[in-house]
Amino acid sequence: MTRYIRVRSAKRRNKDRAPPFMPPRPDLGPQPRLGYAESRIERAAELRSDAKAVAALASDSRAGAYVIGIDLVVLKKGSTRHEPLFTLDEARALGPITETVFLGHLDGVGRFGIGLTLATAEAIKARDDLHVTDLRSIAVQGLVDADHLPPIAEAKAVLHWHARHRFCPNCGAATQPVQSGWKRDCPQCKTEHFPRTDPVAIMLAIDGERCLLGRSPRFVPTMWSCLAGFVEPGESIEDAVRRETREEAGIACGRVRYFRSQPWPFPTSLMIGCYAEALSTDIVVDREELEDARWFSRDETAAMLLGKHPQGLTAPPGVAIAHHIIRGWVENGAGVLG
Repeated sequence: MTRYIRVRSAKRRNKDRAPPFMPPRPDLGPQPRLGYAESRIERAAELRSDAKAVAALASDSRAGAYVIGIDLVVLKKGSTRHEPLFTLDEARALGPITETVFLGHLDGVGRFGIGLTLATAEAIKARDDLHVTDLRSIAVQGLVDADHLPPIAEAKAVLHWHARHRFCPNCGAATQPVQSGWKRDCPQCKTEHFPRTDPVAIMLAIDGERCLLGRSPRFVPTMWSCLAGFVEPGESIEDAVRRETREEAGIACGRVRYFRSQPWPFPTSLMIGCYAEALSTDIVVDREELEDARWFSRDETAAMLLGKHPQGLTAPPGVAIAHHIIRGWVENGAGVLG
């Protein structure tokens, strides 16, 4: 069994992680952990086509599975936090399974994603021993240990792709899952289909000591956040940042600097965080995209992060990359542009 698995020790894994960050603004408190990122799972892509190796991992009594019903995650109720990891037998007993995906392993112990239909997930909400809810609520409310969020996001994204790609878009024939759930093959036209990730640029335009925030109609009433939009075919990240800022708020931008990225499994996006230098300041809001947009000072934005804004305005929660982008600017000012 050991010949199939390349295991990173806990010591090595900890060395791979970024060192603790001491914020320039200690009044903002500890830096929150970015949601769905910094996975401890070794994805072990080289094992996906090795059916024997994956079967051996699945047969191990220590193997665990995250159970997803389209947009719902099934948890075992706990006293303070819930437990998202089931044994494979426990997961299979919940109802008919749509797909099983090999997520990788944690120190040699297999991790899987198991899919249920939405109807099954809704039906088991009535059980007293389970808590069934959406992943956004789990992350924002801290319902599970943070180390579980990345593999849950991985499972949700891949299982969502399976649920919507059961037929070949090339010829219409039913496709078949292969490679431990990481590919679907068409037996008719032989086309291979792989899970997709949609890149989204999320950016903070900066004008000296001010930043540009917007309000979407989908936001909670008090929240303002970064502007964002999908990167279009044949478009660079930098061009997408400039285009989206111009389209949504009428602001022209120059320099663009990358910040960091975040998997966003709603359903299968990758948020690419950036800062942009504003070259104009007159806002023209695209009401099809935004409810409003305006400039905020650093002090006002800090008050939003702290929950102390005089008008009750708030920033996104710490699990979202927008929170980290905004906080980075509050702490470092225009220095974020390099």
